[in-house]
Amino acid sequence: MAGLVAAVEARQRGANVLLLEKGDVPGGSMRLSSGVVWRYRDFERFRLECPDGDPPLQRLVHDRLDADLTWLERLGAEVVDRSTGNPATDGRRFSPESLVRVLSERAGTVRLRSPLRELPRSIPVVLATGGFPASRDLLRRHVTPEADALFLRAAPWATGDGLRIGCGAGARLTALDEIYGRAMPAPPARVGEGRLVELAQVYARHASVENAAGERYVPRTWSEIDVVQWMARQPRARAFYRVARAQLTQRARDRTVAELVDAAERAGAPVRRDRAGVTVEVVAGITTTLGGLRIDLEGRAAPGVYAAGGDVGGIANGGYASGLAAALVVGRVAARAALEAR
Repeated sequence: MAGLVAAVEARQRGANVLLLEKGDVPGGSMRLSSGVVWRYRDFERFRLECPDGDPPLQRLVHDRLDADLTWLERLGAEVVDRSTGNPATDGRRFSPESLVRVLSERAGTVRLRSPLRELPRSIPVVLATGGFPASRDLLRRHVTPEADALFLRAAPWATGDGLRIGCGAGARLTALDEIYGRAMPAPPARVGEGRLVELAQVYARHASVENAAGERYVPRTWSEIDVVQWMARQPRARAFYRVARAQLTQRARDRTVAELVDAAERAGAPVRRDRAGVTVEVVAGITTTLGGLRIDLEGRAAPGVYAAGGDVGGIANGGYASGLAAALVVGRVAARAALEAR
């Protein structure tokens, strides 16, 4: 999303833009998302939920998002829902397909299967390569020794290219040890790209969560991001959600826990049922990395080099915030700053 947004913003300001897309389709991990772009209603809540983030960057995203959502809608992106369903947040749910289509149509020249190998001379660049959720080597080095077992909920080409190029230009890094993701049905479950949101097992707060050794973890956050962080570091990145019968009728998002369990079972996940309840084996699914390049309030990571989206660290650290919101806001900011610096 960040790269497409930056390209559209730059073109609207009269620039000639070349968007180099490593993948075979545009849109990156945005294509796989729920399309919800949101912020915490109160900045204080943002700070409470993501205490290790950089306050000025968080303020930038919080204060500019509403206007940028309106900009996105005026481009023609289809709004599916004007509410997030969470009283602590504000935002809009867009059709991911419409986001990809509308932004791609306005982004200028999009060259597919064309990763950026090195920085061009005398031309400002916005790096938006999606962080490194698809790099097992970087995940193993910075996040977890169980990197090979993580389930990928992101674009397969998000392998840290932006970090490598940015650091080569003199950029600094934030801490790289945090991820955002969801518990997913464990193998042999079959989870296709179109079912990543549908099959997320988001009911840890209604379950007893244990690893293979029987060690228990008690969820601390409403988003359950802490559960996924813990799970990612357990053997084979696995956990077992034991749900008592009385808890199966609890709601998790727009469905009951029982419906989410049934969906996991139909997908092929190991599910055990008895008179007391049900046990579901889950695996940590990684959506994005939270660490990355350090940027200033103009998206600048190094002279002539700007960054946005998953390549940027320092926004959601310590918790959970909308990656699409940060991509939208910082993508536009970085494009404007890059043009003004020419």
